[in-house]
Amino acid sequence: MKKKGSTSDVIFNVFKWTFLILFILATLYPILNTLAVSFNDGLDALRGGIHLFPRKFTLENYKTVLAKESLRQGAIITVARTVIATVSQLLLTSLLAYVLSRKEFVFRTPITLLFIFTMYLNPGLIPGYVWMNKLGLVNTFWVYILPGMISAFNMLVIRTYINGIPESLVESAKIDGAGYFKIFYAIILPLCKPVLATVALFIAVAQWNSWFDAMLYNGFNDRLTTLQYELMKLLSSVTNQGANAQDMKNAGNGGSMVTPTSIRAATTIITALPIVCLYPFLQRYFIGGLTIGGVKE
Repeated sequence: MKKKGSTSDVIFNVFKWTFLILFILATLYPILNTLAVSFNDGLDALRGGIHLFPRKFTLENYKTVLAKESLRQGAIITVARTVIATVSQLLLTSLLAYVLSRKEFVFRTPITLLFIFTMYLNPGLIPGYVWMNKLGLVNTFWVYILPGMISAFNMLVIRTYINGIPESLVESAKIDGAGYFKIFYAIILPLCKPVLATVALFIAVAQWNSWFDAMLYNGFNDRLTTLQYELMKLLSSVTNQGANAQDMKNAGNGGSMVTPTSIRAATTIITALPIVCLYPFLQRYFIGGLTIGGVKE
């Protein structure tokens, strides 16, 4: 029986690791292929056949992308909106979640239901634009920040985590004379690091990848463009080499050329790189923040 169990374990492990390796390769291949194309000569990339490694290495694609004024301006706006929105939304959402987690707050149930309704009821695109226009947010930077200042989903996630914190800690702080704000920033926030890091990652990724609001509210203002919106315009305009021949440029290094295909690959890597670099540092908090049902007593 022992030998049979050991054999079954070996077979299971073989299938498990084979599946995981194939899954990882299938997940990483599009990224590695785009990376290889971004470092490959543009004209050579048009021949196809590039898989995991560039066939004719060059840095001209990245030089051309980084030289574009619209992309530099878009990067500044994207970084600014990501940092400001993440900090402000995290602070206000966690504060709201703390208030709605207090049992002594009489109106916590109706207010919570009111926020839940917003998750299912959407006013629509045109009414939303009209409302933003009446508020004076159209053609401004704050249209990226203020409309999503409070997230009902993130509030529920944080509130659920706070409800799992032992109430004895809060009661002990009250006995020592601590007020609600002192309890919030001295006890609740430090204990909520995993869920706060998880929500911060949600907010940062959403802000970094957002492009539709830039097109809808600031599409005619180049000073308020975002990196993802510029990438979207590039991807939509680049359909084939012949229709975009004007985008081809002689880089001057041994006849090295950049093409819309190579520029698109380089832009994709540049826009995705910051989030890819940020995720490993938040991964352990991300995993811990998702296990919000665990017992903390």
